Amino acid sequence: MNAQNDFWIGLAGALAALAFVFAQRRKVLRCSEGTERMAHIAAAIRKGANAYLRRQYSTVARIFVVVFALLLLLAAFGQLESWFIPFAFLTGGCWSALSGFVGMRIATSANARTANASHESLNRGLNVAFSSGAVMGFTVVGLGLLDISIWFHILRYGAQLDAPAIAHTMVMFGMGASFMALFARVGGGIFTKAADVGADLVGKVEAGIPEDDPRNPATIADNVGDNVGDVAGMGADLYESYVGSILAAFALGAAAYNESGLAWNAMLLPLAIAVVGVLCSIAGSFLIRTRENAGQKELLGTLRRGTYSAALLSAIAAAPLTFFILGWQNIGVYLAILAGLVAGCAIGYFTERYTSASYAPTRTLADATETGAGTTVIGGLSLGMKSTAAPVLIVGAAIILSFLAAGGTLSTDAADYTIRFDRGLYGIGVAAVGMLSTLGITLATDAYGPVADNAGGIAEMSGLGEEVRSRTDALDALGNTTAATGKGFAIGSAALTALALLVSYVDVVEDQVQFTLDLSLTNPAVLVGLFIGAMLTFLFAAMTMSGVQRAAQSIVQEVRRQFREISGIMEGTAQPDYAACVDLCTKGALHEMILPSLLAVIVPVVTGILLGVEAVVGLLCGVTVTGFLMAVFMSNAGGAW
Repeated sequence: MNAQNDFWIGLAGALAALAFVFAQRRKVLRCSEGTERMAHIAAAIRKGANAYLRRQYSTVARIFVVVFALLLLLAAFGQLESWFIPFAFLTGGCWSALSGFVGMRIATSANARTANASHESLNRGLNVAFSSGAVMGFTVVGLGLLDISIWFHILRYGAQLDAPAIAHTMVMFGMGASFMALFARVGGGIFTKAADVGADLVGKVEAGIPEDDPRNPATIADNVGDNVGDVAGMGADLYESYVGSILAAFALGAAAYNESGLAWNAMLLPLAIAVVGVLCSIAGSFLIRTRENAGQKELLGTLRRGTYSAALLSAIAAAPLTFFILGWQNIGVYLAILAGLVAGCAIGYFTERYTSASYAPTRTLADATETGAGTTVIGGLSLGMKSTAAPVLIVGAAIILSFLAAGGTLSTDAADYTIRFDRGLYGIGVAAVGMLSTLGITLATDAYGPVADNAGGIAEMSGLGEEVRSRTDALDALGNTTAATGKGFAIGSAALTALALLVSYVDVVEDQVQFTLDLSLTNPAVLVGLFIGAMLTFLFAAMTMSGVQRAAQSIVQEVRRQFREISGIMEGTAQPDYAACVDLCTKGALHEMILPSLLAVIVPVVTGILLGVEAVVGLLCGVTVTGFLMAVFMSNAGGAW
């Protein structure tokens, strides 16, 4: 088939996803926010979240302008392949920011509505919260497919570029999205945890008042943090992973199949798989239903039914799609897609086992609390370390299986080794696309968590009945597990995507310099880069944690000041100054996010200047491995605690 004229299917998939977004948004907004008190609290949370994102985006915009100007300068001196590269970088960041903003807006509109719907039934509350999550999930995939399709048609029919040039230019679009996601994730994460720690230390521990009590000056900041970190930050993060996986597969496919005349087909396949995933995710979302008084295991099963059904439908549809686009001789690529799908489901399952109260690891950790904080900390650390085994083995198996299934070979003596090796790398790329193909529904179950958490807070602050509070507590507990599961999925998919982008980077560099890089461990530059990359993960984590510590300290001091100086707070006769805590969190997060984010950008550049490209490849390998392990460890230990 002549695939170069069939890329309109990306636009069709984007429109389907965005149509579903508008339907789900309308469904959520038709629901009542409840009492005047509930609407007032929701408005305060929404105002704080909007203020933070506005200031964060204005800060990041300045950095984007500087990078954009540098790229324009490089293009003017002929150092870039195309004049489109700077603009691709800029639009990638803008669309990533838009994804996070849309998700945050619907989340802050759905929190009070979820609390009010829970007054009717548990199932009603679940549906409202999940629908708001679906807006987030399908906005990410819809905007991702839309932007990829627009850029493809500009480069193909406007600039008349060939397949490899289009792939190389569009990878820079993914870099822009990644750059934005870095700041959104770090800044939002610091805000979230600083507000959480500050609110709990003074409110629950020192003052002895319940969580989300309206007398706590930091309670609004805590609820704002759930939205800017776990919704806007996660949306920007997974938008980057989603488009990055598709664009990496574009580049690898163009390189692997260029000589056989199937370059356009190899580029079309990941886009087609993503579109099928959108349609299957929409179908799976209609299966999210539960009964009243459902326990945690049943609620988890409800969400699992939707995600697994979407994955199964995608697996079935991918077989004829692969045959039709690449032909029967390349049907092994389907097995690579299947490996990615299965790996995504498996990572989600094992993350759930280590973070849900329905399973032994978390229950054992809960038993450790009976003997004190020390044993609880030790138990959580050991649980987090142990939980790294399954994701690493799963991702490793997916890499090997997808590489071999797509035609790759581990034997360097093969006559057609170079071609087969490139096709094996393409298999890894489409495996990442397969894992992320059902991102719409997977992200919906993740973004649901902060909405349920906010709903519980609003129910507490509004003084709703015990029955409503018990329902929101059940939804909140489920949200904690889905958030951890979503993080596990994001980490696993990021590892595969990072590997695909890394090999794409090596291909592009070797094509530019016209010689093969020496990437063996006997090369000192590679070895030094490997150590720097491994260290960078720990340094980055330390800097972000120090940022949380400093921001949390300022919140603790402010809450203590208000308890001390504003008479009547504890008696409920005076209202705390919620805005002061939100403002402190905002300033702290924006200040503390700059240095770690710039570290991640500057260190590879400096390493390349001082030690060469081989050292950069070593650095990227080191940071990918240690970053993957550290992320799984922290996410699962935190989810279990």
